[in-house]
Amino acid sequence: MQSSSELFPVALISAEFRGDLSEDVYRLKPGNSPDNSVQLALTRLGRADHQQDRGVPVILIPGSFSNRRFWYSPKCIGLGPQLARAGFDVWIAEMRGHGLSPRNRQYKHNKVSDYVRYDLPAIADFIYEQNPQRAHWLGHSLGGITLAGALGGGYLDESKMASAALFGSQISRVYWPLKVPPVEWGSRLLLKGFSVISGSRLKRGPEDEPASLAIESLRWHGLFGRFGDAERDWWAGLAEVRVPVMAVAAVGDSQDPVWACRKLLEQFGSPVSEFLCLGKKHGFHSDFGHVEMLVSKEAQREVWPLVEQWLRKSAQVQSGEPEGNKLVSVE
Repeated sequence: MQSSSELFPVALISAEFRGDLSEDVYRLKPGNSPDNSVQLALTRLGRADHQQDRGVPVILIPGSFSNRRFWYSPKCIGLGPQLARAGFDVWIAEMRGHGLSPRNRQYKHNKVSDYVRYDLPAIADFIYEQNPQRAHWLGHSLGGITLAGALGGGYLDESKMASAALFGSQISRVYWPLKVPPVEWGSRLLLKGFSVISGSRLKRGPEDEPASLAIESLRWHGLFGRFGDAERDWWAGLAEVRVPVMAVAAVGDSQDPVWACRKLLEQFGSPVSEFLCLGKKHGFHSDFGHVEMLVSKEAQREVWPLVEQWLRKSAQVQSGEPEGNKLVSVE
């Protein structure tokens, strides 16, 4: 069954009811990148009894070694279902070769710069075609880094965005050995011997990642590396971003430390920003971890309501509410 998209071929591959929710899965074939075999899966969640109602769009991007189930369990539990039940139009993206997105022909060469330059803009255009309202974007870990890259590179239209939220996302943690060129070169050479990195074998998640993503990260963290691609410096471009942005860090996250997540937020030029640190010393009942900040019973009780609050307040700012409603950066 084909969708009504006039942008590029889109197939509606399933339409189901999941309890009180409706689940529509689309497969996009944008044809906008050098590898024209790329197909991207998008899952839309809505309330089963309000199928024709289109709330404000919220686009969720999983991190590395992950898929849509990070946001949405088979039992309809997760931040995605929570926001759908709250009336938002929820869309969950799966990157090339993840979840319901098939592996493209050049899968082993996929890079974050491909997601940034080609995939997120195509996803944004399709969702805007289906629901022409400003969309909120939420990314966890690598999903947040990808979102930051697309904003810093100017690949997303800010006039169609309500806000951006980054969870456990940073690119400033220093790996000192990589500052020694022979170590970086040797690491690249070693990784080039692999086509994929197994998430299950490393106990990082259910999905594999192409080794080229790790090689790209090595370039970012090398002696003269930068967060960007050959054409654009994404880090410098973040200073020009004006959409409301929130960064969420967790005290118990050893992978993406609090200070580094905050540094990414501070690079944004957004006049409206908020920093949320999840830990006991900030009033939470536990020191959340990298995954637990969004996937845990504690997150359901303490974090999800704050995310919904952010979405509603930042939307008020974008819609031109009085000055007194603007948010400020907080610890």
